[in-house]
Amino acid sequence: MASALSPPRAPKPKSAPPSHYHESFLEKKGPQDRDYRKFWAGLQGLTLYFYNSNRDFQHVEKVDLGGFVKLTDEAPWGSMRDSGVHFSLVLRNQEIKFKVDSLESREMWKGFILTVVELCVPSNLTLLPGHLYMMAEARDKEEARRALETPACFLKVSRLEAQLLLERYPECGNLLLRPSGGDPGGVSVTTRQVLNGSPVVRHYKVKQEGSKYVIDVEDPFSCPSLDAVVNYFVSHTNKALVPFLLDEDYEKVLGFVEADKENGENVWVAPSAPVATVPGPAPPAGAPKQPPPASRPVSTQVKLPPLPPLPPPSNQDENYVVPIDDSPAACYVNDEVTSLRRHVALKPKPPKVQAKVPKPPIMPRPEHKALSSCLLTKKLAASTAQPFLPKAGLASVTAELEEKLQKRRALEH
Repeated sequence: MASALSPPRAPKPKSAPPSHYHESFLEKKGPQDRDYRKFWAGLQGLTLYFYNSNRDFQHVEKVDLGGFVKLTDEAPWGSMRDSGVHFSLVLRNQEIKFKVDSLESREMWKGFILTVVELCVPSNLTLLPGHLYMMAEARDKEEARRALETPACFLKVSRLEAQLLLERYPECGNLLLRPSGGDPGGVSVTTRQVLNGSPVVRHYKVKQEGSKYVIDVEDPFSCPSLDAVVNYFVSHTNKALVPFLLDEDYEKVLGFVEADKENGENVWVAPSAPVATVPGPAPPAGAPKQPPPASRPVSTQVKLPPLPPLPPPSNQDENYVVPIDDSPAACYVNDEVTSLRRHVALKPKPPKVQAKVPKPPIMPRPEHKALSSCLLTKKLAASTAQPFLPKAGLASVTAELEEKLQKRRALEH
């Protein structure tokens, strides 16, 4: 049985390639890199994008040119292992080194970077007329782009907030654009500089007249965009004023490069964040963190409930226990025999020595006073309990005993 034919797979749509003012291979070495890494680089706006290959549409790194300071050339190393041409891009917060294959490639990169930063085609570079024409086109595109965009140093803050930002973050710049308080469509410029250790804060008003922005100074100056207003303050102060840009060069989405199984090309993958588990009740703010519960051994002993507390005594005499009188010791006939047995049982054995052990001294025989007293007590108890009844023949026995006693006494005398 023939299997059902699957419908033809539609071709995978590809995103449009990025539009760059200039692009070519460029080796980059950042402050944290040990050696140069080769990328396919492209310049778009005020950003340098770096790709793993010239077929990738998603960049892996980028450098913002908003904090541009200068471009410098490095002397050739003169080594056979490294025959490239080097130059450095100095930004406000870092310095990045680049290496290209030829001197022409270096002049091209420097020319395009200066064009988009200063909106002016440089005239001190060794370039051909065709290269200068390409840079002039890039300048016009950048001016049109900035006319539609708000500069990064424009923040919706009040006058006081602008002063506080410039004071707390002096390393991020000293020029800031903000909405004007009096004019709904106007813009104000706030600057902060330090003169002899004292801060100097100035505010400038920019009026909007149609599609133009007019800087309200002694000699009013008209600008086509807000970005041109920023360039006016930077250029007319010999770059003493720097646009305020917070350091936000960190990505918010985790991504990585992965090879496509179908065509083998590298693609940029940004997996979705895992679903977070439902946390328990959060502790109150400021409360110390409790340590994790320690494992305790399980005890097999049964714990008794605590005893109830005793009531407080009402009198001091109640704290004492009344002693109970000892009952009179009962007299038994076998007391003497029992005492003798205990004496013999508790007698310690003499240690075994080679010498002759002396005999223990002979103890006198105890008198039978206790026995006689006990017998007398029993006779008295018996006489009191029941009356004495004389038996028959007892008088004759007594008389015979007395007669024998008298004869023995006579013989003794």
